[in-house]
Amino acid sequence: MIGYVTLGVSDMQRSIAFWSELLADMGCTVQIEMDRIAMIGKSMNEPMVGVCLPFDGNDCHPGNGNMLSINVADNQTVQKLHAKALELGGTDEGAPGVRLPDVWYGGYFKDPDGNKVAFFNWGG
Repeated sequence: MIGYVTLGVSDMQRSIAFWSELLADMGCTVQIEMDRIAMIGKSMNEPMVGVCLPFDGNDCHPGNGNMLSINVADNQTVQKLHAKALELGGTDEGAPGVRLPDVWYGGYFKDPDGNKVAFFNWGG
């Protein structure tokens, strides 16, 4: 159902490097790169993460309560990608673990611009 989400960023090249490297193991690459936006995903026909400089030219601001969640294959992938996000300059917002017993396993981080993200697996 979701085609893409965009995250406001302050430095396009830093954000493109962070997100394209973080999602590379999932088969994602930069699909489009223009002046103020880049789309990262597997193809133009699958959900993508966009990073963009705000259209109005003002500073980006992460939302309070907004979060991007990315469903992955298993708990080990949650752990691997959460650790990779931290290695690439993200900050920990909740180490990988069971949040809803036998239902949901996830780990939280913030990207270099403060956007909150979770890698998760249903059935964890």
